[in-house]
Order: sequence, then structure tokens, then C-alpha cells
Amino acid sequence: MISFMKKIFKFIFDRFRKMSPATLLLLSFITAITFGATLLMLPFSTVSGNIKFIDALFTSTSAVCVTGLIVVDTGTYFTLPGQLIILVLIQLGGLGIMTVSVLLFQFLGKILSFRHRMAMQETFAHTPRKDIYRLIKSIFIFTFIVEAAGVFFLFIHWHKEYSFAKAFYLSLFHSVSAFCNAGFSLFENNLMNYPDSLLLNFTICGLIVLGGIGFPVVYEIYNIHSIKRAKKRLKISMHTKSVLITTLILIVSGTLFFFLLEQNYSLRGFSFANSFLPSLFQSVTARTAGFNTIDFSQLGNATTSLIIFLMFIGASPGSCGGGIKTTTLFVLFSLVKNRLRGNNRVNAFKKSLGEGSLSKSISILLISISFITLIFFLLLLTDQMGNRAADNAFMYRSYFFEVISAFGTVGLSMGATNFLNGPGKLIIIFTMLIGRVGILTFSYVLAGTKGLGGLEYAEENIMVG
Repeated sequence: MISFMKKIFKFIFDRFRKMSPATLLLLSFITAITFGATLLMLPFSTVSGNIKFIDALFTSTSAVCVTGLIVVDTGTYFTLPGQLIILVLIQLGGLGIMTVSVLLFQFLGKILSFRHRMAMQETFAHTPRKDIYRLIKSIFIFTFIVEAAGVFFLFIHWHKEYSFAKAFYLSLFHSVSAFCNAGFSLFENNLMNYPDSLLLNFTICGLIVLGGIGFPVVYEIYNIHSIKRAKKRLKISMHTKSVLITTLILIVSGTLFFFLLEQNYSLRGFSFANSFLPSLFQSVTARTAGFNTIDFSQLGNATTSLIIFLMFIGASPGSCGGGIKTTTLFVLFSLVKNRLRGNNRVNAFKKSLGEGSLSKSISILLISISFITLIFFLLLLTDQMGNRAADNAFMYRSYFFEVISAFGTVGLSMGATNFLNGPGKLIIIFTMLIGRVGILTFSYVLAGTKGLGGLEYAEENIMVG
């Protein structure tokens, strides 16, 4: 029997080693989702002792893909063990299942395969690195420090309101959820009870930003200190510059637009001065986290479009968030800017962007738009098949919002989740998974990475514009 089991494990291990990095990444998430759904279906995970398979699968996918969309209330439907399972799934999904496996491999003294290294390389480094193990260790250390700091500050906020144990648990759950950009909350109305708490709002925002700018950026900023100590010339990569500048612009502009557009809607009950804090919070959380301190059903149409745009952009590469990523927006903006100026090459920060970055960014944009259009159509089709006489305006607005939220792994909702039938939930599950692993990675799995290589044909122009 033992010999038979060894043969099975050896067979599985050999198959994993032969998989492409994209397939390996996708399969790792699917495995974690399936395992999480199985645990959530156990009687001790829910208050009632049972949960539908589709709801368990939806919750597990939302946790592993750090999205935050829910079909049942996390704080009241699940028991403490069930909530802890969700918390572990969030942490695994935020760090990346393969990241955890790398550390486990090293702990067991196993040699990491070349394909596994390539998968880590594509996920967490914008340039080739030899010290992949050091990078992974730094990710774990940074995650622990930031989440611990989040627990400390959130505990200060909640310890006056709850008992020590309850305040600590709330702080731990929301700190992990915020840093991993998951958006899961133990409160029925998310964080709407605390729109004016400076400590809570700034702590959650800080956790979201640190979890969303990407581990490569954090790693490079951390190394700046050692570079200064060695008195070497400081060089900040174009990747880090583009992430920090784009993130700052999106946060500031999102805050200002939300503040100006929502005075007669969701911010109606706030004073003029007190409107800035919820505006800042929604601007930060809209790109990937999914927490909210105001009622999103009260948003005006213009602000809804703004939130959809922010969700579509998402976080940065190598982070816990989804979307097309801030760097893609930066590359596309630089492309348009340089073309309008008549430049043949796309220049930024006194450097020229590589053709690979340009083609990838354009591909991500076009494939993402096509994918979202298809998913939106299928979601409307499931509603039509359900024979529900839903209001057309509600359908188009809330369903489209839901699709973008799932694709960007954001978790914000206008209430459409409650109206989803079985096929509709499966569609959103699929969208969350693709949003987390990346639309380009999924395309590689379907089409493969073997193409024409260096083969070129004669050029010929067509009329455009």
C-alpha cells in the first residue's frame, strides 16, 4: 500500500514538473479553491451545519482570489472555524499558493524545478533574478510585519468597543483581509459604521496600498537603504517609478472626483469637511480591496463609472490584486503620448520601453475588454434564462459592475450577487479566478506559449483611424 502511494505521489510530482509556469499557476489556485470549498462544506464550518456546494465554491474562490464578493454573510453564516478557514484561504491567495510552496520546498530541502522558478520569476520580478529564494523570504517577512502593524492599530480602535479577544480577532481578520486586498469583513454592512474614524480608515488604506503596489516595488524600496549604506549610485527601475506615480495619481484623482460627484448622493449626510475621508477610502479600496464605508447603492451614475474604471485598472503586478494593472495603464498612456508627439519609440523617464512591454499591454487591454464583454453577455443570458422580470436598468448597471468587480478581484457590489442563480454564480467564479491569475496567463494556458518565434513576413500597411 505504501509503495503504491509513493508511486502515485511520484507520478503527480513528475507531472507538475513538466507543466508550463502558466498552467502550474492556474492549477495551484484551482486546487486551493477546491480544497477550501470542501472544508467549508464540513458541518463545523457553518452555523446551520450545511451549505450549498455552489455557495461554498463561490466563497472559497472569492477568498483564494482575494475578491470579497459574498453570497452569504461571513460574520453570521460561518462559525469561528469556518471564518478561520476563509482567513487562511485569503492569506494563501494573497501571498500566492506557489509562493508558499517555494518556502515549503526549501524547508524540506527540495530543489525547485526550473518551471517553478520561471513561474515565480513571472509573478514577482520584472527583471531576471538569481536570488528568488531571498525574494520569497522577504515577501513573507514583509507580509508578517505589515499585517502585525495592522492588527496593532486596528486593536487600538476596537478594544474600547469589544472585549480583548473579540477586538484582537476582528483586528487580525480585517488586517489580513485588507493587506491581501480581499475585502472580506465580519460586519454585515462591511465598514459602514466607521466612515469618520481616522485611525481605522488610514490603517485599512495603508494596508491596501502596501498590499497593492506589488512585492517587487516593496523589495526594491527596501534595498534602497542598503544601496545608500554602500554609497553606490541609486537607480530606481522604470517599473517602480511607474507603479508609484500611477498609484498616486489614481488615488488623488479618484478622491477628488468622488468628493465632487457624490455631494448630492452617498455623501449627502456628511459635512463638507468630513467628506474627504470617505472619498479617500473609496478611492483606495475601489481599485482592488472591496471594503466600503458608504452605501454603494446610493452612488450617482457618474461616480459608478469612475469606480468601474478604477476597478478595471486594479492593483500593480506582483501584488495581491487583479485588474489590468497600473503598469499597463502607464505603458498605454506613454504609448499614446509618444505617438501624438511623433516619436517612433515609446520613451519614459529618459528610457525606451521594450516592444515586449508594449505588445503585452495592448494584448492585455484588448483581451480584457473582450473577456468582460463575453462574461457580461453570459451573465445577462443566465438572468434571462431564470425568467426573472428584473428591471433592465438594474440588470445592466449592477451586473456590469459585478463583472468588473470580479475581474478586478475587488469585491464591491451593488447587490447583484443576491440575484445570481447557479449558472450566474459559476460565471462569476470563473471571472474571479481569471482575474486573479491574470488574463494573459490564462491565454497562455489556452493557446500555449509556442508560437512562430522569430519568423517574420514581409510588411504591408493597412488604413487605420
